[in-house]
Amino acid sequence: MYSEIARNKRKTIFLMAIFAVVILLLGWIFGQYTGSAEAGLIAAAIIATVMTLFGYFKGDSVALISTGAKQIQKRDLPQVYLIVENLTIAAGLPMPKVYVINDPSPNAFATGRDPAHASLALTTGLIQIMDKLELEGVIAHELAHIKNYDIRVMTIVIVLVGVILLLSDWLMRTFLFSRGRRSNDEAGQLAMFLFLAGLILAVLSPFIAELIKLAVSRSREYLADASGALLTRYPEGLARALEKIAQHDRPLKNANHATAHLFIANPFDPYVTKKFEHLFSTHPPIMERIKKLRQIGV
Repeated sequence: MYSEIARNKRKTIFLMAIFAVVILLLGWIFGQYTGSAEAGLIAAAIIATVMTLFGYFKGDSVALISTGAKQIQKRDLPQVYLIVENLTIAAGLPMPKVYVINDPSPNAFATGRDPAHASLALTTGLIQIMDKLELEGVIAHELAHIKNYDIRVMTIVIVLVGVILLLSDWLMRTFLFSRGRRSNDEAGQLAMFLFLAGLILAVLSPFIAELIKLAVSRSREYLADASGALLTRYPEGLARALEKIAQHDRPLKNANHATAHLFIANPFDPYVTKKFEHLFSTHPPIMERIKKLRQIGV
């Protein structure tokens, strides 16, 4: 259990480091090509910082509004609220705000920049089909996302993807605009190498960034599964919940690609079976997650 948690944390750090390298390379090449490598690096850092701050403070509100989530109080759903309270105390976390999404598709997500500003959203479909132990498994999984700061990590990852897209677009436009009128001045081998390297990076970096984002998302799902099972001491509850979600196999009405990674299961299609699908999915294969949960000894 603990080795699984440590492995997924190391993987996330490694992937975030790749993000930083790609952004710095784009900023350096952009600056080098326009006359100042230092200015390019500084511009990349400023853009990344500004976008990260916006996502950090406003990302949770955007996610809740886009899914149609409505905040509830203890009197509205006392049994569900009590489960959240008990597990929150067990996890040593502040009580998150609880939201309900009116949708028959069984799903859930957590959001917020830190445990003190966290929210938990459950669909009506999830509440209706889960028994107490299964609901505990799902809620523990989402609380694990909060405790592990997964939502903060994914907010930063999404912002970094946006930064890479922006910088790569600027780099492409710079090449297309300036290559023709500067070709006579830049006949040297170094300039040609820089041009080709930058062009390749500008073309491939959005694709690379998206793959890294998806890999981070999948890694954090495995981490939350393991952490949630550690919290409840009953991995079978979450395993059974995931089985029910897979069996119902219905898309969320307000699903969108910007928030898909937040949910406990892919809101478009919980099944991820083929390797090609796995590579481009926000979530690991649900049957693989169930298998890992049933192999956990706590």
